[in-house]
Formats: sequence, structure tokens, C-alpha cells
Amino acid sequence: MDYKRDPGVTVPMQLIINMPELQENPFKERIVQSFSEDGEGNLSFNDFVDMFSVLSETAPRELKAIYAFKIYDFNSDNFICKSDLEQTLNKLTKEDLTEEEVMLVCEKVIDEADMDADGKLGFTDFENMISKAPDFLSTFHIRI
Repeated sequence: MDYKRDPGVTVPMQLIINMPELQENPFKERIVQSFSEDGEGNLSFNDFVDMFSVLSETAPRELKAIYAFKIYDFNSDNFICKSDLEQTLNKLTKEDLTEEEVMLVCEKVIDEADMDADGKLGFTDFENMISKAPDFLSTFHIRI
């Protein structure tokens, strides 16, 4: 791969998710997909730099919120619905919760964070929810 001769070169997702900084992250595929311009999970040099910039400790909260929303929006419909929350919870708990426990947590999150009562979280709902989480900035980063 020679970026100088071929600026369109991309790094395949498989190489990126095996980096030590991402290897143990349960959302590693979603993280890479969220920054990938080609939709396949491959990263150009600019995508790669963007990913590590957003995931740095010094990135602004607003930028982190945009990408966190994209990562948790598994079906890419610009909302975080119950199925997105189920996938998020299952990744976080390594599927150790029962189906009933997962549904209970998802319903509770929607009930508490859904400001417009449409049964799903738009970006504004999500942003409001994470603004109440003081540890969001300290946990949404990768040490390089």
C-alpha cells in the first residue's frame, strides 16, 4: 500500500479491528463502520485519522456524541430504537442477560430518554441522555 502513489488506498476492517487499541472493544466493528466512507468498513487514511481524532481524549463532547450515536444506531435509520439498544446491551454484557432482562432495560432507557415520546431516541434525545452521564467523555476514547 503506497498512499503517495495511490491516495485512494484503504485499510481493510480486519486489520483495523485487530489493532491493540480496538481488539477488546465489543463495538470495534461498529466503530470502524461508523468512520468508513466506503460503507464496507475499509478506512482511507483520512477516515483512519478522523477515527483516532474523535476517539482521542481531547475531542469535543459534541463530536464524540455524533459518532457515539452512529455507533449505537445499528440499523442506520438515524434513530436508536429498541433493537439497537438490544444489540448494544448484548455487546456490553456479552449476552449474559436473559431476553426479559434485556427488554426491561431497553424499555427503561426509552422511557427515561425519549423526550418526544415516539418510542425511539433521536439524536437530540441521545445527546440529552449522555449530557447526564458525567463519565461519557472519560469512557468514549481510545488510548494510543
